[in-house]
Amino acid sequence: MACFTVTAATAVGVAVARHIVKHKENKNINVESVDTLKTSKKLGILEIALFGGSFILAGEHILHGEVTFTFPFLTAVKEGGDAIKTMLMEMGTVGVGMTLAIVATWGIGLIIRKLMLKKRSAKEVIG
Repeated sequence: MACFTVTAATAVGVAVARHIVKHKENKNINVESVDTLKTSKKLGILEIALFGGSFILAGEHILHGEVTFTFPFLTAVKEGGDAIKTMLMEMGTVGVGMTLAIVATWGIGLIIRKLMLKKRSAKEVIG
């Protein structure tokens, strides 16, 4: 129902953090090596992944008829009952799970990139 809102909210938070970091990076202009990826770029990659995940989750809910384009937008709210409890439960399980999966994948990608750069620099030193 509303699990995509968790990922979207996280993406908005990352976007704000990226803008703050980028502003600070622009103040401290450093000469960095070509292989160095700025923190703002790393956060930008995470932001795109989170917004993409949220978009995919929202699309899936639209295709299954759980989200409509008429008020109140969520079909569970129209049905009444334990809609709020159900939505919070889904947000806490699927939404948080999806967000953690995206962040973990992003982190693993950064680690792999760092290891590949370290391996390449070691080859260059050896010869």
